[in-house]
Formats: sequence, structure tokens, C-alpha cells
Amino acid sequence: MAGWSGSRPSAVAVPWAAAALVLFLLSLVVVRLPWAGDLGLHAATVERLRHSLTDPGNPLVDADTPSPYYSPWTVVLGVVAKVSGASVFVVLRFGALVGLGLLVTGVWRYVRTLSGERAAPAVALLCLVLLWGTDAFAWSGFLGLNSLALTVAYPSVLALGLAFHLWAGLAGLAGAVPGGGGWGRWLGLGALWAVILLCHQFTGVVASLGAVATVCGARPVWRVVGVRLLSAGVLGVAVVWVWPYYDFFALAGAGGGLEAVHRPLYEDLVGRYWLVLVGVVALGVRWGRDRRDALVLFFLLGAVVVGVGGVSGHWSWGRVLPAVVIPAQVAAAVEGVRVVGAGRRGVWAGGGCVLGCALVVGAWAQVGTVGYVVGRGVLPGVVAAKYREPWEGYHWITPWVRYGDVVLARRMAARQIPAYGAYTVAPGYPDFFLPDEGRRGVAVRRYFSGGVSEGERREVERRYGVRWVVDREGGAGVGAGLRPVTRGPEGQVLYAVVR
Repeated sequence: MAGWSGSRPSAVAVPWAAAALVLFLLSLVVVRLPWAGDLGLHAATVERLRHSLTDPGNPLVDADTPSPYYSPWTVVLGVVAKVSGASVFVVLRFGALVGLGLLVTGVWRYVRTLSGERAAPAVALLCLVLLWGTDAFAWSGFLGLNSLALTVAYPSVLALGLAFHLWAGLAGLAGAVPGGGGWGRWLGLGALWAVILLCHQFTGVVASLGAVATVCGARPVWRVVGVRLLSAGVLGVAVVWVWPYYDFFALAGAGGGLEAVHRPLYEDLVGRYWLVLVGVVALGVRWGRDRRDALVLFFLLGAVVVGVGGVSGHWSWGRVLPAVVIPAQVAAAVEGVRVVGAGRRGVWAGGGCVLGCALVVGAWAQVGTVGYVVGRGVLPGVVAAKYREPWEGYHWITPWVRYGDVVLARRMAARQIPAYGAYTVAPGYPDFFLPDEGRRGVAVRRYFSGGVSEGERREVERRYGVRWVVDREGGAGVGAGLRPVTRGPEGQVLYAVVR
């Protein structure tokens, strides 16, 4: 790993080659587009916008309500789908490539504001995807390799890429002298901040914390940049305020319904993040040199928010964990390249070796991601054991179920079926803007319970316009008013409602 700074170009190429290999793997993942998590929700959102850009309604249920999933990016994808006529999954692949490109270029720009070492951006990319823990997990807004592979088509990846561009732009403008940068560039960053907030609200919080840390760490000449910075912030708030698809500020009251979903973010912290400790040490080194280091400030701000969330039981605040992890990972990369590139020996060179070993351990922990590109059967046994099977989807119902049909389903099925244009009775995700969400959930649970009468089932079908039911063969929800139409994987059956 010696000679990264420029004395040995062949050594500089090593981290770039490793980063290119990771990006090649992710590009192949985009082609395969493994289904897991919220992919069905985002597909449904694009599908609604394809049919109506001005009044798409709720993306999951047949109701005329706003939705925070109608972001500037999904509107763009909706336009692409409408104009091109391509299937929603082709459009999502296009979106994944754009998001991945913005992430890579954003990391490159941001790291270049922190280090002049040629290998630093490549090592930072490797740290962002590999320097986590040995218990692989997936969550949107988290950049672990396994997580990124399963969420690459989500708006959160695009929002994170834009966040890195935002931080890079702020670092350049806030430290600029003597003019502090032109008004247009500052206002552009304000609009960019608004787009991030609208595309993925949790990543918007992370971006905001990073922006505060970047500006404070840049030691700007406040009498020069203060008015420009304030104007950028005002413009950003104005853009968010006038966004027509949903009320961003109303989401402040949505926390109660999200807490249970996010409780797992505070579990298994050691197993998921222990390799990040390498970055925490690097942050300590930077703090020793500069008490106002931007990465240290970013880390501290994120740690405060996440810590308060854990103590107070606001588990949804755990979505801000990237604000803790990202600055540590970037610090590990920048400091590792700096000390090794400078040819330092002893404990400093040892730190570079520790970083290299940590990256290897992190790569092995997430090696199962390769299974999303090649079949599990061709993987070595030790690698195949780490592979996690993605969801299969519900394409098997599409010859019968048409766009706008209502399908009564529960659990995972309700999270996937809307991707194909159908609605469900109850949304598969918490929906703050749906006023009868609780009543819909009760109706679905009652329908599939063993003791409910056939008359009550028929009432649920009439109330919500149900045309189809998906359940396991012989399930408790299968009654006299249903006719089997086709069978899918794992014993599932599509039933037609007999009127």
C-alpha cells in the first residue's frame, strides 16, 4: 500500500482497481435488480406517475391522498416511463445507474476537498461500502455493499450522491476568498439541499448535519458568505414549501407510526459497525490537529442525534446513523492514505495496515453480495452460505390482475403487489397521510382471521372494491366466495372474488 501519493503510480492503481471492481459488481447488480425491501413501493410510485403526473393519488391503495414518495426524482422517472413507454423496472434500472453515478462522482468531489492524494477518493469509496461490521444488513440510506446492492434503485442512493455533491460545493464556497463564491452557486446549493430533503427525508437530515459541519469547519469569512448562505437556506425552504405533491413539514408529526419499524436500528450495534472504530481513531487524530475539523463536527452532530433517539425511544432517529458512520469512514480513508503516502513508519504505517486489514474483513463479511450477480449454485460453499435470497415478486399474477384492480393481501404480498399497478386494501408500509390506515389494517386482519363470518368478508370486499385475494392455499382467509385462478411460489394462490 506504500506510495499512494504519487511516487509509485502502480501502487496508486491498486485502490482504484479495487474500487472499480466494486463498482463493476454494483453495475451487474443493477442489471439483475434483486428484489428486496422497498423496491415494490418505489416501482408503484413510478407507475402511478406514469399514469398521472398531476394527480397520481396514493401509490399503494385506492385513495386520493398525497405521498412523500412523490419526490422530484420519482417525478423525473415517471416522466421517463411515460415518454419512453419502458416498463417500470427498466426505468428503475436507469434510475439506479444515475444514482450510482452521482454517488461516485459526489464522493470523488467531496474527498478531493479533504485530501490531495490521488488514491484518496478510491480508498474512500472502499471504506464507505466495506468498513462496517461483520454482520451484514440492508437498509435504505446505508452504504454497506450488501445494503447498496439491494437499494441501488431507491431514491435514497441518489439523495446520498447529491449530499456528497452538496458538501463538496459548500466546502469550496464557504472557504473561498475573497468573494465567497457567486450568488448563483450559493442559490444552486440551496435548491440542491431542497431536492435532497424531498427525495429522501432521512438522508436530508444527514445532508443537513453534514452541511452544518462543512460550513463551520471551513472557517468562512462570515461577513462575505453569511448573506449568501442565508439566502441559499431560504431558497431551499421555499422550494420544499411549494412542492405540490406532499406537505414536507407535516412529516414532523409522523414519528409515532415509524418508531416500531426502526427499533432494529439500535440492535446489534457492535456486530454491524465495529470496523468503523478504525475511522473513529482517525477522527481522533484529526481532532488533535484541528478542533474545528469538519469530519469531527459531522460525526459529533450525528452521534448526538442518534444518541438522543436511543435514550428517548425515538427509534426513527436511528436513520441518522449514516451521519455517524460516513465521517468516520471518510476520515479512515483520508488519514490512511495520508500517512502511508507520506512514507511514515512505525505506528502510523501500522495504522495503514490496520485499515487494509479492516477492508479485507469487511469485504469478506459482505461477499455474499456476489450472489446477486451469479447463481448461488456456482458460488463456493463458504460464499454461498453468506448469500441472502432476494424476494421473488408477484409477476405471476399479472396475466389476470390489471392496473387499478384492488387485491386483498397481507404481510409481504401487500408490499410487492402495487409494483405491478394493482392496489391493496391496507398499505404495506406506514402511511402518515392515509387517514383510514388503521381501519384498513383492521379490516385485512379480520378478513384473514379464522373466526370471521363470510358475511363480514363480503362486506370488506364491497367496501374496498376487492377483486382479487392472495393467500396461501388452504389459508384461513379462503372462503366460499373465492375462486382459485393461478398458483405462485411457496403455496400462494391468486383467488378471484365471486360476485
